[in-house]
Amino acid sequence: MNKMIGPLRRASIYGLVSYAGLVLINNSELDLPNMWIAYLPMFIGVYVLTQWVDKKIGS
Repeated sequence: MNKMIGPLRRASIYGLVSYAGLVLINNSELDLPNMWIAYLPMFIGVYVLTQWVDKKIGS
């Protein structure tokens, strides 16, 4: 059971933060020719933030 706690914690943090990021970007009324211009940096930032938060919580 302890082996599953770390991945589940990371997945839940990633899910919550990425959902919040998507809501912010989609509600910001950006008019970009390709929305991946906004999504890609957001998902990279979400990944970095998730790793940092997981290390803080996990220790």
